[in-house]
Amino acid sequence: MAGERRSVTFWILAVFFGLFVLFLYGPLSAILILSFQGPSGGLTFPLNGISLHWFRNLTEQQAVGDFGGSFRRSFTLGLMVMVVTVVISLLAGLAFRRRFVGATPLFYLAVASLVVPSIIISLGIGVMFQQVGIRPSWYGSAFGAHLTWTLPFGVLIMFAVFNRFSPAYEEAARDLGASPWQTFRHVLLPMIAPMLVGVGLFGFTLSYDEFARSLMTAGTYNTLPLEIYGMTTNVTTPVLYALGTVTTLFSFLVISLTLGVIVWLGRRRARG
Repeated sequence: MAGERRSVTFWILAVFFGLFVLFLYGPLSAILILSFQGPSGGLTFPLNGISLHWFRNLTEQQAVGDFGGSFRRSFTLGLMVMVVTVVISLLAGLAFRRRFVGATPLFYLAVASLVVPSIIISLGIGVMFQQVGIRPSWYGSAFGAHLTWTLPFGVLIMFAVFNRFSPAYEEAARDLGASPWQTFRHVLLPMIAPMLVGVGLFGFTLSYDEFARSLMTAGTYNTLPLEIYGMTTNVTTPVLYALGTVTTLFSFLVISLTLGVIVWLGRRRARG
């Protein structure tokens, strides 16, 4: 009813949610505002003019930091991790639909890396590569380290999807003469496609933003999170805030595009 009073629990939760939003977006807002400092502005308030100077500075040669190279490496690594995470998570979800010997221990082994400190995994993978004579690199050892972070999430998501998926659709397709591949291609895959896009988003964003598992495994060339961390000890201009703003907007763009694809797939499935 319109005149119904809110309970005390509602207001407690509302205040908690408000604090959560403030804690989450407050620092981002400060970085966003400071990135528009004037040419003579510093790293703190108040603003000394308003300009796009530091965004233009990102495109110029820097004395410290390799913005373009580190972004390309993180973007490429994120795409690599995304593809492998989607494929293996899908195959794992299909495999675990049928009971087999050792399924339970294998499941716990697959998700065990979630409870191991990331820096320990990074250190272990870096040492292992050095011991076998392979130089750590962002496309080698860091790639494997990121998969230890993204695959458990992808597998858990696909398990949840298939636990709710009714096999009646597949049985109906087989009764109509469809082969196993046709059943997968025309029945199963369209129905789980939005979830696969979500798994891909998880894989890309977790890899793109990963710091700890890249620290000991990226090798000579930094990924973007490592580059930003290194710049915090050397760069004394708002160009660092401009970089943070650009990367944050890029992350929101990726999320928006992914949500758009999920909505499009949902509408396409509804029309079909």
